[in-house]
Amino acid sequence: MTIRFDGRVAIVTGAGNGLGRVHALELARLGAKVVINDFGGSRDGKGGSSDAALAVVEEIRKAGGQAIANGANVADFEQATAMVEQAKAEFGRVDILINNAGILRDKTFSKMEMADFRAVVDVHLMGSVYCTKAVWETMREQNYGRVLMTTSAAGLFGNFGQTNYGAAKMAVVGLMNMLVLEGKKNDIRVNTLAPMAATRMTEDVLPEDILKATGPEQVTPGALYLVSEDAPNKVILGASGGVFSAVRMEETTPVYIPRQELSPDAVAAHFAQISDWSTSVHRDDANHQVHAFVTTMMQHARAAA
Repeated sequence: MTIRFDGRVAIVTGAGNGLGRVHALELARLGAKVVINDFGGSRDGKGGSSDAALAVVEEIRKAGGQAIANGANVADFEQATAMVEQAKAEFGRVDILINNAGILRDKTFSKMEMADFRAVVDVHLMGSVYCTKAVWETMREQNYGRVLMTTSAAGLFGNFGQTNYGAAKMAVVGLMNMLVLEGKKNDIRVNTLAPMAATRMTEDVLPEDILKATGPEQVTPGALYLVSEDAPNKVILGASGGVFSAVRMEETTPVYIPRQELSPDAVAAHFAQISDWSTSVHRDDANHQVHAFVTTMMQHARAAA
């Protein structure tokens, strides 16, 4: 099987540079018609220019592909909606959305201005919400859609000085979890990429030797698999330098504490058992956790009766 995107229309946000640019170039090379969205701002989201997006469009057209540029600020719902309308007017449909746009405003939480916290959340989380909402009904009507979120190890595991970024990046995983359930009946599959690559977002964060080993082109194959026709669903894919992993939430087996014993001291006394990760299992959705808790409660209630 060879993954291709002939006849598909893709929107890639933040596609003027870095990962988004390579995602867009590869989608086009494999047959997709691509909307190159880029607000054109600096790494912290300030300023704006269409030059980067237009340059990527030119690259694609010179290689024989089809692409248009779009300068929407993804943190503005009206602009995100207009972007989707532009894509449909030009190409007739939208099959793929890669939510890649992002900014950084790193500081420790104690020194961070709330405006900087909000700005990062607006782009990463609300930008993903707005763009996905803008394509959602089209994908439902088509009974086909592939949506990719972009998270980060900072959100999944934590990273010093990135509370705004980490909070937003963990939030898009929750967004994926919800959309998977709502999109399933219309074959809308939603996945999340957790990349590490040498881009302007990481150029002064990662050591030089790691930057040399982690080009965006070594991440993009994972992204394109997650938006392909036979893509999985609800996957978090770690990707860097040709190395890939799968990440997921797990929960330990619930531990019951009888009501007559229930106290903070009892939780402390049972905590080693509660946090025994050798018992962990994956939950497909929230109802599975509820079922596990209710089953455990009722088993003990019947035994005590």
